[in-house]
Amino acid sequence: QVQLVESGGGLVQPGGSLRLSCAASGSFLEYYAIGWFRQAPGKEREGVSCISLRDDTTYYADSVKGRFTISRDQAKNTVYLEMKPLKPEDTGVYYCAADPTGIVGLKASNFGSWGQGTQVTVSS
Repeated sequence: QVQLVESGGGLVQPGGSLRLSCAASGSFLEYYAIGWFRQAPGKEREGVSCISLRDDTTYYADSVKGRFTISRDQAKNTVYLEMKPLKPEDTGVYYCAADPTGIVGLKASNFGSWGQGTQVTVSS
């Protein structure tokens, strides 16, 4: 079982930036993929980005491609999501999740462990 804790959310103006962190703990982390998802009020959960801890392969949703960057610090067991420039439609609760297959993708049902979420609000 993997435990995940997100941090780094906040209020930012359009065009600004944020870096989210996902601290992971548990066994066999090196075999997992870590994904970021978000959910806005009244909307369905949306996959944002994913990274494989096996080989650092990354994947992005079209809505964030070119603006968001996912990365990881192996020594700290932490995955980051750099977001810039942010748009109002990026507002939502951001969750990180762990997929034991280690294959990049954004199918939520493949992710068995989820963090508690961190709020991102993009507004002027």
